[in-house]
Amino acid sequence: MNQNIEKKRILTGMRPTGALHLGHYVGALENWVNLQDQYDSYFLIADYQALGDYAEDVGRIRDSVVQVVIDWLSVGLDPKKATFVVQSYVPEYAELTMLLDMITPLGLIRGNPTLKDEMARQNDVSMGFFNYPVSQAADILINKAHLVPVGNDQLPHIELTREIARKFNRLYGQTFPIPDALVGRVPRLIGIDGQAKMSKSLGNCIYLSDSSETVKSKVERMYTDPTRIRISDPGHIEGNVVFTYLDAFHNDRGELNDLKQRYMSGKVGDVKVKSILTKLINDTLEPVRERRNYYEAHTEEIREAIVEGTKKAKLIAETTVSEVRGAMNILDYEDLNNIRKAMGSK
Repeated sequence: MNQNIEKKRILTGMRPTGALHLGHYVGALENWVNLQDQYDSYFLIADYQALGDYAEDVGRIRDSVVQVVIDWLSVGLDPKKATFVVQSYVPEYAELTMLLDMITPLGLIRGNPTLKDEMARQNDVSMGFFNYPVSQAADILINKAHLVPVGNDQLPHIELTREIARKFNRLYGQTFPIPDALVGRVPRLIGIDGQAKMSKSLGNCIYLSDSSETVKSKVERMYTDPTRIRISDPGHIEGNVVFTYLDAFHNDRGELNDLKQRYMSGKVGDVKVKSILTKLINDTLEPVRERRNYYEAHTEEIREAIVEGTKKAKLIAETTVSEVRGAMNILDYEDLNNIRKAMGSK
C-alpha cells in the first residue's frame, strides 16, 4: 500500500461553555476518536463563538477551553494523531468570517433552523451570535475540510457552508472543497429528565467527569414508566429514558432485546434495568476517568496539545486567507508589508 497517499481532512469542534457530557460522547466524541486514525483531523475549540453566550463572563470561557481539552484527551483523542485548535489564537478565522459575510445573503442566515431555535430562547441576541453560522462556515472552509462530523441538529449549518463555498467558487474561482457532513451514531441523547436534549443549562446531564457514585445517583433518578406500579405490571419502552440510554450504550443487541421483552412482560423491574444501565455507563467512563487522572497530573501535556496544534492550524489558515485575498484581488500580506516598509523609510 502506498503510505504517501494524502488523507482527506476533517474539521469539527465545540464551543467551550463547560464540561462535556454523555450527549457529546455518543453524538460526537466516540466518532472523532475513530476518525482521527482515518483522516487529517482538526478539532476546534470555538471560543469566539462562545462569546455569543457568555460575553459578560469571559473567565468562564477561558476555564472551559482547558476543560474541553482535558475531556478530549480523556476520551482518547490523541494530539499526535489529531490537531487541537483554539479559535481565538488564529485571527485568520475572524478575517475569513468577515470576507464570507460580504457574499452571504441575510435571508440565508435568518432561515437557518438551528439559529431560529436558539434565537427563540433568547430575548436579546447579539450580532455575534446571529452571525455564528457564517463563523462556523469560515472554520470549516479555512481548513479546506472535506468532511465535517456533526450532530443531527448541525446539518443545516453544513448545508449553509456548502452554499457559501459554492458561491465563493462561482464568484472568484475554485478555492474551497465542498464539505460533506457525517452524523454520529446517536444523533441526539435526551436528558436524564426525559424533557429535552442533554443540556448543561437544564442540569440534566451525566458528565464525562462524573464519579461512578454520581452516575449511579443520576441513573436512579431517571424517568421510566409512570404507569407501572408493580414489577409484574407490563412496562412501556417508548418514552422510557432508561431504555433510550440502553439503546445508546448496550453493545449486545440480543441481550438488550431480551431485556426489553422481559420489561414489557412485567418480568423485570426498574431497579434492575437501572443497575444494568449504571454498569454500562460506568464501564464506558472508567478508562475516561483513568486518562483524566493522568492528564490532570501532567498539565504540561495539555498546554502542549493546545500550543502545538494551534501553531499548525495557523499556518494552514494563513495560506488559505492568502489564497482568498488573491482570488478576490484584495491586497495581500506581502504587498501590505512592502507598503509599510516603504512608508517607514520616508
